[in-house]
Amino acid sequence: MSTIAHARSHAMTHAWRGAVAGVIGGVVFGVLMAMTGMLPMVAMLVGSENAVVGAVVHLAISAVFGVVFGVLAGAYADHVWATLGAGLAYGVALWIIGGLILMPAMLGMALFPMGQMSMMSLLGHAIYGLVAAASLYGLSRKHV
Repeated sequence: MSTIAHARSHAMTHAWRGAVAGVIGGVVFGVLMAMTGMLPMVAMLVGSENAVVGAVVHLAISAVFGVVFGVLAGAYADHVWATLGAGLAYGVALWIIGGLILMPAMLGMALFPMGQMSMMSLLGHAIYGLVAAASLYGLSRKHV
């Protein structure tokens, strides 16, 4: 196998592991979102206010962000503390980019909203990053 094909194969493996890890993190974060009534707001991104639609949109977004995390961190996912640290940083970055900028902008709201919901969003994104990282670590173990 050529070096390019080998690298492409590793990137695809990291991407798939990341997608699975992202969905796992998304499920955990989604439970928090369901408990705080945030899923209808997520559904508004696609023109709905249905919580089930919001959950589906949230899981799709979680999978995509998981792919990105898997590609970025997958090569180092056999180091647990580094992976968890990267996951936490990634979750906080997603909160800033997604929760404070993109989502408010897409919904016609003020950017950088600060308040109780923003702090819950920070907590949820941090949990997403940690759970996705722990999942990626588990999926990347040599014996798995």
